[in-house]
Amino acid sequence: MKIAILSPFYPYRGGLAQLNARLYTELSKRNEVKAFTFTTLYPDFLFPGKTQYVMEGDPVTVIESERVLSSINPFSYIRTAKHINKYAPDLLIIPYWMSFLAPAYGSVCRLLNKKTKVVALVHNAIPHERRIIDKPLTKFFFNRCDAFIVMSEPVKKDLLSLKKDARVLLQPHPIYDHYAERYDKTAACEKLGIKAGKKNLLFFGLIRDYKGLDILIEAMGMLDNSYQLIIAGESYGSFDKYTELINQSPLKDNIIVFEQYIPDDMVTTLFSAADALVLPYKSATQSGVVALAYQLETPMIATNVGALGTTVKDSETGLVVESATPENVSEGIRKFFGSDYSKLYQENLKKEKKLLSWDNFTHSIEAFFASL
Repeated sequence: MKIAILSPFYPYRGGLAQLNARLYTELSKRNEVKAFTFTTLYPDFLFPGKTQYVMEGDPVTVIESERVLSSINPFSYIRTAKHINKYAPDLLIIPYWMSFLAPAYGSVCRLLNKKTKVVALVHNAIPHERRIIDKPLTKFFFNRCDAFIVMSEPVKKDLLSLKKDARVLLQPHPIYDHYAERYDKTAACEKLGIKAGKKNLLFFGLIRDYKGLDILIEAMGMLDNSYQLIIAGESYGSFDKYTELINQSPLKDNIIVFEQYIPDDMVTTLFSAADALVLPYKSATQSGVVALAYQLETPMIATNVGALGTTVKDSETGLVVESATPENVSEGIRKFFGSDYSKLYQENLKKEKKLLSWDNFTHSIEAFFASL
């Protein structure tokens, strides 16, 4: 099959670009695949982080791509469609995660040759931080797609609320298997320059309000001195409110912050230092961080929102707390460390890691493509 993928690739950085690179590599084993990417993804003044691009020294998978699409330039929509039509793919895959890109994606799809099927790989059908324009913009793009792949039941539900007749494949998020294996906890703590011998909790990933970092910091104040919290990720927005909460915490000396983009070579070290990944989300559909926890065999403590609670509970790879409150999260943390969790969780993490392999993911979606 001849396949095109339109999405962020190198020189863009982050989990989505990494996932796209892995998808490209796997599909290329049995198909002819070409990558198309952006000249402008987000205008700088709209981007909430420090940079969208790979920095010098960052480990990265370089995928050769055509940089043709500007999210804010309608003339580029025509140019992008022309480039894709010239390649003449049987199938175009467009990963989708926010309505800001819907006008560009939908316009490109309108201009494609009719023989090219469009499949949206939907990370979020409706954003966590919703605006009144999200649904109409998303419908504009979805109505130009032939089929959809989703990676969690909540995303499927949101998708079907927008497009009732959608043809959908639900295939769970594959692991991020390009990271090194986890290693000795004490050695990892030494490398990070943090105290060894503590019960280490890890909050990892982009810091946004719906992810509940404030709840976790408050929960830390309800624990004793044997616990240590490692916060690792770039804040999308001001970090000031979290700094204030940390300074007010009775365990402030046990809260370590790496407020930055986390390069690949630091990820394994952080997870190796952690006894548990904490996901105190206030709302969620799915999380790529969960796939990372499976890869690095790290048990989780998660709130029962979106697909998080169901995923962790059904796979028995961690502990689920019923609501996103400091009291419930702190109680869940104490329960986690008070149980004989290690052997059970580790065995289940290994099983889930095998189930969520890229080989399983690509064979499933290729069978779906063949049915279109």
